Amino acid sequence: MAILIKDKFEAWKKESQDRFNQLKSNEEELNKIFIKLYGLQDELDYHVDDREISVSLADRKRDIKSLISYAVGCMFGRYSLDEEGLIFAGGDFDISRYHKFKPDVDNILLITDDEYFQDDQSDIVIKFIEFISTVYGKETLEENLDYISDVLPGNGTSRAKIRKYFVSKFYTDHMTTYKKRPIYWQFDSGKANGVKALMYLHRYDENLLGHLRIDYVTKLSQAYNSRIELRESQKLATSNAGQSAQYDKEISKIKKQLKELYEFDEKLGHLALKKISLDLDDGVIVNYDKLQRDPDSGERFLILTKGVKEP
Repeated sequence: MAILIKDKFEAWKKESQDRFNQLKSNEEELNKIFIKLYGLQDELDYHVDDREISVSLADRKRDIKSLISYAVGCMFGRYSLDEEGLIFAGGDFDISRYHKFKPDVDNILLITDDEYFQDDQSDIVIKFIEFISTVYGKETLEENLDYISDVLPGNGTSRAKIRKYFVSKFYTDHMTTYKKRPIYWQFDSGKANGVKALMYLHRYDENLLGHLRIDYVTKLSQAYNSRIELRESQKLATSNAGQSAQYDKEISKIKKQLKELYEFDEKLGHLALKKISLDLDDGVIVNYDKLQRDPDSGERFLILTKGVKEP
């Protein structure tokens, strides 16, 4: 199997344009009939403005972002490559229903500004690349990643641009799409990007915060410390002043991320002990606030990205 997303988009572009043209033609024919029927040829124009046609035309940037969003849905099991439509939106989650592409077992996907976990499926970019490879084939993977990244902001390799999009733009787009009532929630330690991670609201359980802390925050902390040690040893081994300055800059950045991560870990640990339960019937606003606040004291801890209005 070797499929190019570019070819799929061009086919969709033609189909959407054909639908648009057909609908416009139909509406103009109806206008002609009514204008003739009521004798209004000298008063009305049968032509329809393109802006009045309800069928949307293809838009590469918008549609690529929709593909990324759908991929995230498949990563969490909301959607499946095996069945059409919405697959999971509450109840007992059964991962055995998914065959072509397995969702994340833990309902936690890390978003890091660099690849700290090679081939680790908890890294959202690695999981996304697996999705693209599964759907469109390994043979066209690089070309498809280039095509996707071409509409995303920033510079660098396709993987770097995709990673940057997940770090800085994906959640903003998700909040906009769902009108600030997100179905994927983003844990966020702050401006230094010490830790970011997504979860799917409908798969949340009271053990998720503890799992995030023990298995993911701890792992990320270890990865940061290992990277610092590596860069410090590389700095000692180089005589290149420019390279040494780059190492210093990266070490400084990661130390800020570590500090932020430790502060986040403290808040997360406090809330994890509370075993906070959510009720989907209460809606996003109420549940979002529950996960940002000590249920006993009412103290706010703000472990999720801001944006959802308080109740």
